[in-house]
Amino acid sequence: MKIKRYFAADMRQAIRKVREEQGPDAVILSNRKVDGGIEIIAALDYDEALVHQAMGQASPSNTSTSASAAELPQPSAASTAKAATRSTTGIADSAAARYERPHAEAAATRNETKKSSITWSQDPALVEMRKEIHELRGLLENQLAHLAWGDLQRRQPHQTELLRRLADLGLTTELCRVLVEQVGPVDDEDQAWRRALGLLAHQLPVTDDDILNTGGVVALVGSTGVGKTTTVAKLAARYALRHGQRSVALVTTDCYRIGAQEQLLTYGRILGVPVQVASSHEELQTALRSLVDKRLVLIDTAGMSQRDVRLSEQFSTLRDSGFPLHTYMVMNATTQSSVLEETVRAFGNAKLDGCILTKTDEAASLGGALSVVAKHKLPLAYVGDGQRVPEDLHPARAHNLVNRAVSLMQQAGQDSNDETLAERFGGMAANVHV
Repeated sequence: MKIKRYFAADMRQAIRKVREEQGPDAVILSNRKVDGGIEIIAALDYDEALVHQAMGQASPSNTSTSASAAELPQPSAASTAKAATRSTTGIADSAAARYERPHAEAAATRNETKKSSITWSQDPALVEMRKEIHELRGLLENQLAHLAWGDLQRRQPHQTELLRRLADLGLTTELCRVLVEQVGPVDDEDQAWRRALGLLAHQLPVTDDDILNTGGVVALVGSTGVGKTTTVAKLAARYALRHGQRSVALVTTDCYRIGAQEQLLTYGRILGVPVQVASSHEELQTALRSLVDKRLVLIDTAGMSQRDVRLSEQFSTLRDSGFPLHTYMVMNATTQSSVLEETVRAFGNAKLDGCILTKTDEAASLGGALSVVAKHKLPLAYVGDGQRVPEDLHPARAHNLVNRAVSLMQQAGQDSNDETLAERFGGMAANVHV
């Protein structure tokens, strides 16, 4: 007797495979639904007595041992499966298990003996039809978006040009829409552009150099490689120049990255300020208690991905420090807006007081970062534009950031084409009331 397992998308295809490989005399021992389709176990030269002998059971007298081609209704896959199932009720799955797992316990095998029920997969024709309808809907929506964009160009040429410029700035679609609605109807493109840039600047909250003016205990958090340690050194150097070396201290909780502590210790030696290491909230409490005489204590945390499961542990360490903390997220200006959006949501559990934007000198566009800051109303504290300590750190100024974004757009010199703009704004074109 030859037993073989078959996989197919549906029962009809599975029966076809059995017939093609084992012929019309094959007997279906079991069938069940699995991930991706149907599994069938079929046998050729089926001998039920041999199956029972292999299982250590007597062959029942009232059980049919024949499932020939004459007994299998050829036109119907369903009737084929039902006839085979009836002829092998109570032994089908066990027989397959016995032949494929000869060392399995007989009791465990018998526990698996259950009558399989046939679950028909969806007709492939219907699946294909649904796929085609989905594709047609996408094509239709795309065509409607292009028509709506073309209509908006004819009716409101100044507004479509403003959308083009804002898109070239790198801003998100939603922020572009908001700014265009706020600008309102205008007759001059340059006037609309200047008004939109002014509105963008007003969308960006800033902290007005609060860290260096107020002091306290400040923790910097953020993803790996955004420049937290360098930013800590820049802030410490600026504060030491303004208030003296004895007024500032550094603490690192980064026990994951190789050389991270040594980097901050090196900065501390250069600046002449104390540095302490804390790997738990108890050690952080001890370190902060020993530094109560310092006007500013800067905490450099471990860089972690926004999806890192250890983020909650880091937030808990800061939260349980026993001291009031101001937490700022360090953001890399070269990161895509979608990633920054996800990062802000993840680090938002640390109750952020603001953010620091780094590596603006490496960015090809600032639109993505400015869009995220504006959306979350996350106050900008400082902007980093280089590796020099402390020269390459400046208090955030909204108009300066917007001007920098415009300069980068002009340097890129790439205008968005109508096809791209239609895909981005075509859907909202009918709703732009200007």
